[in-house]
Amino acid sequence: MILTVTPNPSLDRTYEVPALDRGEVIRATGDRMDPGGKGVNVSRAVAAAGQRTLAVLPLGGTPGDFVAELLGEQGIEVAPVAVAGQTRSNISLAEPDGTLTKINAAGPELSADESEALLATVRERSAGATWIACCGSLPRGLEPSWYAELVARAHAAGARIALDTSGPALLAALRERPDVVKPNAEELAEAVGRPLATVGDAVKAAEELRQLGARAVLASLGADGQLLVDDSGAYFASARVETVRSNVGAGDSSLAGFLIAGGSGPEALASAVAHGAAAVQLPGSVMPTPADLDPSAVAVTADVPLDRALTEPVS
Repeated sequence: MILTVTPNPSLDRTYEVPALDRGEVIRATGDRMDPGGKGVNVSRAVAAAGQRTLAVLPLGGTPGDFVAELLGEQGIEVAPVAVAGQTRSNISLAEPDGTLTKINAAGPELSADESEALLATVRERSAGATWIACCGSLPRGLEPSWYAELVARAHAAGARIALDTSGPALLAALRERPDVVKPNAEELAEAVGRPLATVGDAVKAAEELRQLGARAVLASLGADGQLLVDDSGAYFASARVETVRSNVGAGDSSLAGFLIAGGSGPEALASAVAHGAAAVQLPGSVMPTPADLDPSAVAVTADVPLDRALTEPVS
């Protein structure tokens, strides 16, 4: 069972539009409503793969009720923590060329009691979990050290932690040695405080995060592929993608694929890339099922192309 923690979940509405013309009336060609938040998406991807998952998240108001209902319809067990504020609602606009424009609300401010209730629920419900995936931004009211506290408590209980967050929350949590962290290229550059222009730059940055405490780093480099840097070395993987429809939740699907495959080594990296590549070819934040995966399109190598320039370098 993979338990996910989403401190700032959302109700997400995605519209597919022919073009994004500012100031004009735009008629959507398709739309869908999904439960959102990075940890929620990981649970959705795990469930789509036919595996058991439990989503721990604070929920409030009518949007929170919708999130719980939608997750239940997808066969996902929910451990809600009631909060006074309303769960946020987000909007995404997806264009045919894969360009995505997102409008994310701030979300509710959690009280000290609600913060502790969230930590306590994770502890109470984590028995038997193979992984705890802690994902996304922290809502107002939670200090950057909140994830560090969660990692420390989870490790004390013998659980393995996958962490997907950024900024001060990521840096604060590294001292507690999360088992794997999953930054994208921008988050990786922010963490080390310098630009990334090549795959080799990303490898060096990942190694620095390991020196700061991360036991493994799974770094998404967008269209270029993904890196895994751990005790055994560095691995690079990429996949053929025919058509990009939406990258909403693709990174979360990738993390789910990594954890489903054991959460370590090149085989798990290949699973991560296969899930991410499948997700970007689906509409909105639809998560891939096993039938959507194409493992033959994935290439994994320990001969990392260090000099390869990133398609989208990070300044």
